[in-house]
Amino acid sequence: MNTDTTALVPAVTAAVRRAGERMLKRYSPESRASSLAEIIDAVRANDAAVVDLLKPALAEIRPEARWLDDEHGSGPLPDGEWWLIDPVGGNMNAVHGMTDWNIGVSLVRDGRPVLAVVHFPLFDELFTATEGGGAFLNGVKLQVSDKTSLDGALAGTGQAQPGQGPEMADRVGASYAAMAKHALYVRISVPVTHQLAQVAAGRMDVHWQYDNVRAHASGVLLVLEAGGIVTDLDGKPWELTTREYLAAAPGVHAAALEVL
Repeated sequence: MNTDTTALVPAVTAAVRRAGERMLKRYSPESRASSLAEIIDAVRANDAAVVDLLKPALAEIRPEARWLDDEHGSGPLPDGEWWLIDPVGGNMNAVHGMTDWNIGVSLVRDGRPVLAVVHFPLFDELFTATEGGGAFLNGVKLQVSDKTSLDGALAGTGQAQPGQGPEMADRVGASYAAMAKHALYVRISVPVTHQLAQVAAGRMDVHWQYDNVRAHASGVLLVLEAGGIVTDLDGKPWELTTREYLAAAPGVHAAALEVL
């Protein structure tokens, strides 16, 4: 366990909770944007409201860590520490008055996520994890499910970026069809961090993704620290630069990998 990183958790969670309170004031279940332009404006305003709070707060907590809030960014990062922020995961849901949205923060050190906070303000659920220190939901230690067969498994995938084109749509659709023949239930939804948090909590058993972005690091760390397995689709351990991945409970990971 990295005690230095663990010591940061109270201050980071406090900042994320404040950002959640700000988003709750902006959110309405009656939200209905009537045009694409209005949707984009609302998404950007939500992101800005969270970033304006989190950026100075996290800079004060860890001044040496650099900042990155490109939630759709991918690829390697230079060595050192980075705050990776998904200001409002599922922002499109929030803009449309749906409930699946969160605020995600991870601290990445030399390419490895070492701290994660994922907050669901509407449900007062705060997921936290530190490298080697376990994963927690509102302070209660998490453990992935103990299922051993896909026929009882809840599985899911999502869309990391909008406008990915027909090839990605075909691939996601084909993978859904393949998994639906084996799993009990399969969902396609966003945000990806929502599904990863559910896998960490043992509420879901399998999540796969064909477009890994760096902001997924918070959810991946939750799964790993809750005892799950996260690999690429060749079975190699997940890295920040992994393009595609599968996160699952140990008892169903191999079977899910074979399906995909």
